[in-house]
Amino acid sequence: MHSPPEKEKAAFDAAWERLPSGYSEGVFDGYRYGVTVKRSDDGRRNSLFARDLAATDIVSFNLYRLESGETLLKPCEMSSEKVVRFVLGFTLAE
Repeated sequence: MHSPPEKEKAAFDAAWERLPSGYSEGVFDGYRYGVTVKRSDDGRRNSLFARDLAATDIVSFNLYRLESGETLLKPCEMSSEKVVRFVLGFTLAE
């Protein structure tokens, strides 16, 4: 799959926009993660790398926004479903 399922696209986009650029920490599925988000100046090339701070799980992907309006999600050696679930379920630490 190259983009989030259509029914999840709006929710994914909103959750993605809430993630700050740079390094932050938060919680996903009860585990604390360190997350690094990089965005190009024009917003078309984006990436996320997240690591479970107490174990070995990672989430990593590139996200491309094309001029046509299409979004391409390119997970790094994991399923698109895992990536979408992480972005939708991750909450920033307070």
